[in-house]
Amino acid sequence: MSEETQNKTDIENMDKTLHVLHVIGGLGMGGAESRAMDMVRNSDPSVLHYDFLLCEPAGIYEEEAKSLGCSIYRVPRFLFYNYFSYVRALKKVFSEHPEIDVVLGSMTSTASIYMPVAKKCGVPLTVAYARSAGVDPGIKGLLTGMLRKNLYKKCDVCAAVSEEAGRAVYGDKRTDEGKVWILHTANNLKKFIHNDDNAVLRNEIREKYGLQDKFVIGHVGRFHYAKNHLFLLEIYKEYLNKNKEARLLLAGDGGTRKSVEKKAEELGISDKVIFAGEISSPSGFYQAFDLVIFPSFYEGLPGMIVEAVSAGLPCLISDSITKEVDVPEYVEYCSLNEGAKAWADKAERLYERVASGRPDGKRLNDLRGYESFKNMGFDAGEQARVLPGIFRKFINEHSEKSGFSGK
Repeated sequence: MSEETQNKTDIENMDKTLHVLHVIGGLGMGGAESRAMDMVRNSDPSVLHYDFLLCEPAGIYEEEAKSLGCSIYRVPRFLFYNYFSYVRALKKVFSEHPEIDVVLGSMTSTASIYMPVAKKCGVPLTVAYARSAGVDPGIKGLLTGMLRKNLYKKCDVCAAVSEEAGRAVYGDKRTDEGKVWILHTANNLKKFIHNDDNAVLRNEIREKYGLQDKFVIGHVGRFHYAKNHLFLLEIYKEYLNKNKEARLLLAGDGGTRKSVEKKAEELGISDKVIFAGEISSPSGFYQAFDLVIFPSFYEGLPGMIVEAVSAGLPCLISDSITKEVDVPEYVEYCSLNEGAKAWADKAERLYERVASGRPDGKRLNDLRGYESFKNMGFDAGEQARVLPGIFRKFINEHSEKSGFSGK
């Protein structure tokens, strides 16, 4: 194709709606799922239209996604022994939907399978999107690592939510060479600001759970090994020695919830720990919290911390988490090698420091956290504005070749 013809084609395609198929496990409440929905909510569907390919049962965001015009496609969960039926299901989706321009793969554990299938079915661009900087322990983690090996050879573009996630999935060499596109998870940051309207939400949530006069330590996220809820319970128990009116409010659901509930009973604190389950909107919960403790074993880039800091909350987080969420006014790191008491002591000092440094001594309309993340490019509206052009650039680069050049 001549340069003149290529330029003409590019101009003609500028008005074409880009169809992005987002491959993600499900649309339940979780960081990746919430960020995926923020991408949809902030995009003009006539410019950038999203659909979803899922392998999990209906989640809390699915009806909203449909109401926003997203189509939902499902394939079986990959279990190794069902490789051929999994591939057949993928081929059926990709071949029946030639409108797909981009496959955005947040499920990197199986991306090395579905992305080559997509390319063979004629999808112009495949983007692997690493959201996690670690894997589960045991056989599951080993299998995930095996499936991710050489993933960079199976997709057009290697993308990651953070440098740590890029290194974990694609390796140090490719990350150091600039061959990993860092696409931070984007949020509707403004809705988390603790203003007069959200102060009403604070009162509603706290009244609902009987927390009107309590000091509330909070956590939003799925119950999963990576989130380290068991250690969070131990920290909270130590914190009770400092403030008997403290309560722990946990929003989310997942596979480890029952073990966490059992641990709370064993520690004798089950009457002070509230399991709120899945929630459709975390905004009110951030308003209800006074402090966030987030001792994850690993994260790609925790959207919860971005949201919590935007809401003016002090956040004590593990030092295994990317420094890309470090807003010094609100965030402090603590090693997982330190005990629960050390975490509780540091959490208490952090809260007192942040509270004493607030404008006028009040959390209301404290915009420092919101402005910090907005300036760092975490705003969903701005991301939705620039993504179509970036995807078109990649499509042009990879229309006649495979592999990501890193340029």
